[in-house]
Amino acid sequence: MKIAVIGCTHAGTAAIVNTAKLYPDAQITVYERNDNISFLSCGIALYVGGVVKDPEGLFYSSPQQLADLGVATKMLHEVTSVDTKTKSLRVRNLETQEEFTDTYDKLIMTTGSWPIIPKLEGIELDNILLSKNYNHSNTIIEKAKNAERITVVGAGYIGIELVEAFRMNGKEVTLIDSMDRILNKYLDAEFTDRIENSLKQRGIQLALGQTVNRFEGKDGKVAKVITSQGEYETDLVILCIGFRPNTGLLKDQVDMLPNGAIIVNDYMQTSNPDIYAAGDSCAIHYNPTGKNAYIPLATNAVRMGTLIARNLMEPTIPYMGTQGTSGIKIYEHNIAGTGLTETAAKDEGMEVEAVMIEDSYRPEFMPTAEKVQLKVVYEHDSRRIVGAQLMSKAELTQSINTLSVCIQNRMTIDQLAFIDFFFQPHYNKPWNFLNTAGLQALPPVKSKEAVTL
Repeated sequence: MKIAVIGCTHAGTAAIVNTAKLYPDAQITVYERNDNISFLSCGIALYVGGVVKDPEGLFYSSPQQLADLGVATKMLHEVTSVDTKTKSLRVRNLETQEEFTDTYDKLIMTTGSWPIIPKLEGIELDNILLSKNYNHSNTIIEKAKNAERITVVGAGYIGIELVEAFRMNGKEVTLIDSMDRILNKYLDAEFTDRIENSLKQRGIQLALGQTVNRFEGKDGKVAKVITSQGEYETDLVILCIGFRPNTGLLKDQVDMLPNGAIIVNDYMQTSNPDIYAAGDSCAIHYNPTGKNAYIPLATNAVRMGTLIARNLMEPTIPYMGTQGTSGIKIYEHNIAGTGLTETAAKDEGMEVEAVMIEDSYRPEFMPTAEKVQLKVVYEHDSRRIVGAQLMSKAELTQSINTLSVCIQNRMTIDQLAFIDFFFQPHYNKPWNFLNTAGLQALPPVKSKEAVTL
């Protein structure tokens, strides 16, 4: 059996390693157009900020490790076309420019995503950079050495982590986003207001609710960012606007969402039964809404890649969907979220309510008892939990995983009130703060009419 794999980052590595172990007699060939594989892009800001000293730790596999499993890894090889009718690939060796054709019995598409690059005047100027892969991270570090003023466009996770890293390195930092709040896809205003204040207190300039119109340069290098509300002098610009699925090879050959994300079934099969897909190139079943959604996360990618191997020969283990659970640390704040924010739920047309608590996470008689801020979003009629957000100076983010399981299992806010959690003063209170949120959301008891004896 010939298995061809296109792309080798999170999903690709998981699919390849598990497929090689499960089917040792299979002929597996991997095509990767970069000169490295399995780079943890979520570590870029840590690398840029100097927290991670040795970037080798950001790679969790290598061509040699795959070769030891009997996998032929073709680095710097770009697949230029896929013909699903003949089950063939056209490949270009990027070092020699030689082109050749290969065939497959099963094709695994793990081509990932690529940063959105806006078509703006001046976008071709030097020192306007992307933040996606290992080469990007090295370029950012090198260019930042001689940059005093750095502008980050895009206030998602990557953008926020980068502005923090640059500011810690003593740079003048401006953060621009077209939305009026940072992290608006992940958190409601009760949380982002606090984070924005924290960024401002540390000297980071926030230019929110502003759209970038063009870039101006000097001597071929970017010197100014022009937005809908002002202009910002800069030495370096990092674009963190978002990502698009990299799926052009299969356009009009398998079913996709309008944005190009490949639609897969519960067993990671595309609409072509001999083609499997996973990771940032795919749509995924989003449990809070029950719809297909594009949620590019490493956690989704490795699960999907592993399931490809398990389901390659026959449907075996279905994917359970995702809640889009994620976390981030911004200065002293430990933050995590899962499912829908209240804003996103209402944008979906859902009738929801939310409960917000702020309480000490453990008894006040302990030497320290940091506050935890927790918000849980639930449907009005069914009372099914559809989302949650948490923030604290104490490291309590693992609690969001519990709420992720609650959403996946379609539990209600009332059930959350009485879930069995342990108590120990070092860690929590007799009523865990998750219970407390559920208790606070309980509806009043309907009393019976008084009976006169």
